[in-house]
Amino acid sequence: MANPIFASLPTTIFEEMSGLARDLGAVNLGQGFPDDPGPAHIRAKAADAVLNGYNQYPPMAGLPELRQAVAAHYARTQGLDLNWRSEVTVTSGATEALAAAFLGLIQPGDEVVVFQPLYDAYLPLIRRAGGVPRLVTLAPPRWRFDRAMLEAAFGPKTRFVVLNNPINPAGAVLPREGLELLAEFCIAHDAVAICDEVWEQVVFDGATHVPLIALPGMRQRTVKIGSAGKMFGLTGWKVGFLCAAPELTRTLARTHQFLTFTTPPNLQAAVAFGLDDSGDWFEAMLAALQRSRDRLAEGLAREGFVTLPAQGTYFLNIDLAASGVAEDDRSFALRAVREAGVATIPVSALYEQDHVTTILRLCLAKKDETLDEGVIRLARARDSSVGS
Repeated sequence: MANPIFASLPTTIFEEMSGLARDLGAVNLGQGFPDDPGPAHIRAKAADAVLNGYNQYPPMAGLPELRQAVAAHYARTQGLDLNWRSEVTVTSGATEALAAAFLGLIQPGDEVVVFQPLYDAYLPLIRRAGGVPRLVTLAPPRWRFDRAMLEAAFGPKTRFVVLNNPINPAGAVLPREGLELLAEFCIAHDAVAICDEVWEQVVFDGATHVPLIALPGMRQRTVKIGSAGKMFGLTGWKVGFLCAAPELTRTLARTHQFLTFTTPPNLQAAVAFGLDDSGDWFEAMLAALQRSRDRLAEGLAREGFVTLPAQGTYFLNIDLAASGVAEDDRSFALRAVREAGVATIPVSALYEQDHVTTILRLCLAKKDETLDEGVIRLARARDSSVGS
């Protein structure tokens, strides 16, 4: 009686590894959530809004003050000219925003270009909407696509492309020239780009995130998705943003109204407050995460691990083969959590085909002692690895 698209899905790798970490008392460098509780003034605002604010149904599209704050934030940080009334919808997290975009826009038989490795919600949602994924495989260490790869993926039935930038799990930030190439293909094929940009505030070393919607010809054909959870390190809050031209937004909002309909008003009020009064949060967050990245990379290097460049997101990747590990990433990850007490994410789980099996993703958004202990335990797992 179950829909086969969902009935056949395994437990998500994130739940699997976090569950093992909980059951075994392991250090969790797997699922992407920070140890830090998030900015205190925003959490205090959410608590005050529960006690003294409005707790009934907010407007379906989101509190006006939050939609205004989102538009103003993107105007300040990315130079976008969003109309908060007609181009911004608040969702219950970015995954719900993705579901609204896929279910609201894709029609049966539409081909959807998707880059892998990928967030594991993409493909089942695309298929449930009737879409046909056309996969483009990105490979380490650069995680880039080129013209030939796009020519092989785009065709006469291409209607959509799904882009995650900065890229999870790669920790890569796409350069402007790559985005311009993708925009060229979207325009030539009259395709809509659904852009998962939840890591847009987590970009290191002075790099700049370029939203695809800002490029020439893309303003009317892009759905931009953001996440307050990633912006403020409050991953459990599940407050997301759908930004698109009015014609697209009308459909997105109507789909959203029959998914979650709305999002807790106290969290919306707190996020609006945070966007309007962020203080030095974004600069301090980046500095702390970049320091953690460097600490983790240096610790791993001392133990003989080879890591890939981490330009953004919460993630740093180990190249297992280059680090002397002969096992595939899933085998090593399962043994590491069970025998050495450290949870990670095997990147091969985020491919559907042409799997890359040598990359292990680590979450860097952790306390120093968590990172240091994780390094020790990973070295222990590596030293006992079969065939190493």
